[in-house]
Amino acid sequence: MKCRHCGAELTLPLIDLGSTPPSNAYLTKEAMHAPEKWFPLRVLVCTECWLAQTEDYAGAGELFSSDYAYFSSYSTTWLQHAERYVADMVNRFGLNVNSHVIEIAANDGYLLQYVKASGIPCIGIEPTASTAAAARMKGVEVIEDFFGTRLAEQLVAEGRQADLTAANNVLAHVPDINDFVSGFARLLKPQGVATFEFPHLLRLVEQNQFDTVYHEHFSYLSLIAVTRIFERNGLRVFDVEELPTHGGSLRVFAQRWDTGNVRQRIMLLGC
Repeated sequence: MKCRHCGAELTLPLIDLGSTPPSNAYLTKEAMHAPEKWFPLRVLVCTECWLAQTEDYAGAGELFSSDYAYFSSYSTTWLQHAERYVADMVNRFGLNVNSHVIEIAANDGYLLQYVKASGIPCIGIEPTASTAAAARMKGVEVIEDFFGTRLAEQLVAEGRQADLTAANNVLAHVPDINDFVSGFARLLKPQGVATFEFPHLLRLVEQNQFDTVYHEHFSYLSLIAVTRIFERNGLRVFDVEELPTHGGSLRVFAQRWDTGNVRQRIMLLGC
């Protein structure tokens, strides 16, 4: 297998958990009588760019199907986290009724409901029909599709560039991480900001969080790897925050490379 980001051959193992069924793949009564799918679950590390990644066995279309069962709004603490995020971003970046917010992997509208309540125009990108329908019930406009450069260029052509993009716990879930990140560089306005939240690989290793390894996570992300991936695909990191969510996460702030030093870039330490 070759690295999803830089194409180098992968030889360094991180963890081998044998074989397991896909996560969130709940069985119907009829499916109980049929053979169950199991896939190898093994994570390798690229020694060129240091991206940790699951071996390719299950495709995104199979893992994120129309009856996808994970709905973010069932967690009250996650709703509180989303509400605080929206308030913080509105205050920090001066978002208002003339701004445009786009969330990638909007799920059931758990976050954009607070953007909409603030009077800020917004749309969600969500490929799973079950959660997209729930978001629409909250009055959130949703484009039911996977995100990447194709969709980003379509939105730009429609005059729908973003002042802020949010991507919470989705960066680890995309098989083509280069195309995904490049989409943000196209979608942002010149002074726009992209935020990404993802579980921190350092915490996974330090705390032996082996139960956070599953097929939906194509990547396990460190700040070093994310910074390299962003820089190769048109984004620069200018700030980062540590979060307690999901066993220890990072929130990374990025802007387009081609807009100059619009926002002050911080010194990045650690991984």
